[in-house]
Amino acid sequence: MRLAVTGKNGQVVSALQALASAELEIVALGRPELDLAQPETVLKALREVKSDAVVSAAAYTAVDKAESEPDIAFAVNRDGARAVAQAASELGIPVIHLSTDYVFDGTKATPYVESDPTGPTSIYGRSKLEGEQAVSEATGNYAILRTAWVYSEYGNNFVRTMLRLSESRDEINVVADQFGCPTSANEIATAIVAIAGKLLDDSSIRLRGVFHLSGTGETNWANFAKQIFAFSEENGGKSMIINDITTAQYPTPARRPANSRLDCSKLEAVYGIRLPSWQTSTRAVVTALAQSKKEMP
Repeated sequence: MRLAVTGKNGQVVSALQALASAELEIVALGRPELDLAQPETVLKALREVKSDAVVSAAAYTAVDKAESEPDIAFAVNRDGARAVAQAASELGIPVIHLSTDYVFDGTKATPYVESDPTGPTSIYGRSKLEGEQAVSEATGNYAILRTAWVYSEYGNNFVRTMLRLSESRDEINVVADQFGCPTSANEIATAIVAIAGKLLDDSSIRLRGVFHLSGTGETNWANFAKQIFAFSEENGGKSMIINDITTAQYPTPARRPANSRLDCSKLEAVYGIRLPSWQTSTRAVVTALAQSKKEMP
């Protein structure tokens, strides 16, 4: 199976590339040959790859910066997503599009299901929601995967930021009143490969649509940080004191959902996919980072 993936440097792209084998070819496409801000480049780039499916992973993800750059956010996350889906439709291949928990307002008391009303509170969330809508309008052969709190050994993410800060600090304040489901990009990548295979083998409508994909279990940012350092200590790394604070004590340009928990039972029922507990996946990533650090000259 050959998968074309939009983006060259993202966490999920890197995780997919790590899965490449004789049976799985990953072709990462990015600027200049494929530029989501220039939709006219998309079809040409995807046509040349001749992939079996396309993973729409590239996005504008600077959540706070998007508040002052809405045009760029919508150009990439909505118009770019539409261009990818339209190209996939013209080429007759399925598209797997990555979305986010930020399409919800975070006020629900329980985990969100796919049919819950959306209500993004940020430019980033609005642009991603309109991207979902653009994909569904452009093709009927799609799976939209909403995920949350993504981390990995690659790129910029919460786990790597915490470990980096511990090298120069002894304590840090972390928000404790935002709840979600940390999700490993490695697990997302594995799920994407399985989903792509089923989309190619089965034309059933039940495989198409919106699905939630996140790590099993829930936590808040402060407890997530504490668990990261517990695993770091297991690997001989330094710990750090985590002080719980409220969202009000850490104001940001973009409003974050207080509840980012996603109910993933639909994905399990339709695809048979259930991600490991977030603790298990976090331990694996922290251990891998510790090991790579030890191997550095």
